[in-house]
Amino acid sequence: QVQLVESGGDSVQAGGSLRLSCVASGYTHLCMGWFRQAPGKEREGVAIIDSEDNTNYAESVKGRFTISRDIAKNTLYLQMNSLKPEDTAMYYCAAARIPLRRITSIQAFGMGRSAFGFWGQGTQVTVSS
Repeated sequence: QVQLVESGGDSVQAGGSLRLSCVASGYTHLCMGWFRQAPGKEREGVAIIDSEDNTNYAESVKGRFTISRDIAKNTLYLQMNSLKPEDTAMYYCAAARIPLRRITSIQAFGMGRSAFGFWGQGTQVTVSS
């Protein structure tokens, strides 16, 4: 199994930057991603990195967010720059279901939440204007 623990959420002003971290334990080097959920909205995919380190992003964050991982540290990152108030949400780290561990980032984005079987507890990001 996989356990995920996020950190790095904070309150920042528009235009600022944050870096989220997610430490994974158990079965690692899966397809992994960051999702977010704002109050009253569906949880949406933000960025995904697959087992070949190919990445894919939601249109709303392209050019501003970067997903990466450090295999030696079993840590997934989300660097968020030029933050906007609409980025305010709870951010969740997720890992693909074991049978889907080798899916590509494009496939994972297409499947959305259903591709991911392991979730962290979330970290809050609040961006003020």
